[in-house]
Amino acid sequence: MELLQKIVPIAMLTFVLSSMLAMGLGLTVAQIVAPLRSPRLVALSLVANFVLTPFAAAALAKLLRLDEPLGVGLLLLGCAAGAPFLPKLAQLAKGNLAFSVGLMVLLMVITVGYLPLVLPLLLPGISVNPAKIARSLFLLMLLPLAGALGIKARFASVAAAAKPVLDRVSNLSLILLVLLLVVTNFKNVLSIFGTRGILAGLLFIAATFGIGYLLGGPATDTRRVLAQGTAQRNIAAALVVGAQSFRDPKVIVMIVVVAIVGLLILMPLSRRLARREPVPAAAAALLCLLLFAGAVATNQQAARVDIERSSRLFDHFTHIRQRSPKPQMLRIDVHKPSTWTR
Repeated sequence: MELLQKIVPIAMLTFVLSSMLAMGLGLTVAQIVAPLRSPRLVALSLVANFVLTPFAAAALAKLLRLDEPLGVGLLLLGCAAGAPFLPKLAQLAKGNLAFSVGLMVLLMVITVGYLPLVLPLLLPGISVNPAKIARSLFLLMLLPLAGALGIKARFASVAAAAKPVLDRVSNLSLILLVLLLVVTNFKNVLSIFGTRGILAGLLFIAATFGIGYLLGGPATDTRRVLAQGTAQRNIAAALVVGAQSFRDPKVIVMIVVVAIVGLLILMPLSRRLARREPVPAAAAALLCLLLFAGAVATNQQAARVDIERSSRLFDHFTHIRQRSPKPQMLRIDVHKPSTWTR
């Protein structure tokens, strides 16, 4: 387990650097700037991502009375905009691809300066080092992106050959990172179930999708892009800040869980939008999911029993018993789900 914990920061660093390099090698400055020539649409995008979304995260954390680490994780996601998955989601939804690329880079660049300034104001009771956050985001995100853009401009053939490799490295490192975080923080992941953390994440995704759609302008293709770009947050930036500024592993776990749930919701929703199905129908399906999650989250006592049982089962199978005269069978009574016996 200690070895896996040492691999986590390596996987995180690999994911962040490879995703930024791959993004820069596939873009040009002209592609980034061209879709952002509408001042009104740019202003609405910034309001949606850097005013209303952080407010929604803070409001949900307070209304649902989340534990402090879970609330911090949700707030970090709320403040970290510019997800690298946005062009892929826009492609699935048949949205404005040019606008998605420009919006993604714009939000990511602003996030680098936004997080160090805003987090100390939103988390007054928690010690945050703004200079350290800004330095980390600049070195790990902005600098690799700028360098990759320069390579793309001067050595297009090299960029074309390297981008597919970096895309695979980014995807594989993200999968590895998620698996490592789940394994090394298994009990913390289980502890989110039975709290209001999952419900808060689902409500956050629904609220931010609606904010982006309403502020996306008159064109349907830009509405789709801004809705997805507001709902899907920048997990790389949130992980960098969460790992370096907070010691409680539940902060990172909350970021990962909400980000994964967001992808699981937004990818099929993007396909529905591509079929030109009305947004209210998709929203109704999402509302049903939220109601189900709310029913599970409010059943606190039963959920805690299941968490305790799962944790005990995990300990049973992961620890080697030194003195055991013979193998023992584990019997679970299906008629009594809150207890287990041997």
